Amino acid sequence: MHYISIRPATPTDLDGARSVMLDTVYRDFRTGYVPRWHADIVDPGGAYLVPERHTLLVAVDGGGEVVGTGALDARGPGCPPHPRWLAERYPSGETAQLRRVYVRPGHRRRGIGRELVERLVEFAVADGGYRAVYLHTDPAVPGAEEFWRSLGTVVQDERTDAERPQSLVHFELPVGR
Repeated sequence: MHYISIRPATPTDLDGARSVMLDTVYRDFRTGYVPRWHADIVDPGGAYLVPERHTLLVAVDGGGEVVGTGALDARGPGCPPHPRWLAERYPSGETAQLRRVYVRPGHRRRGIGRELVERLVEFAVADGGYRAVYLHTDPAVPGAEEFWRSLGTVVQDERTDAERPQSLVHFELPVGR
């Protein structure tokens, strides 16, 4: 097994992080780059390194290649596209939203994603201003739903919502995990 280091991203990591993120949205999500959903991918430094309450972590292999990412920001889910009650339950400023928790296929199932999430939750706890850790996932991505169910609690499964049938599942993770 190769050595993996998980640490806060630096400006020199941004190209590698962007590559992991873009590969994931094209390969796993099959959406490609959609500006209204993925603007942070174009400028991960501005999205995650500059704001004080945001962070971007990278998983780097022994050769220096970024093989995983995990980000956190202080923006709750927006309405639209998400239900109003969800946006009210997880308001911006009080909610640490996990984003871009991606691991390259050849490095999956080695605990990298779990370690990224644990470190992101630790960041949220250390901040002191977050009362909830929230995320949403597309259950069509192989392994995604099972992974998040092992870490958190489902608060909304849009596949079962007669008014808003979509393919997203929303989760809350325990703060202080």
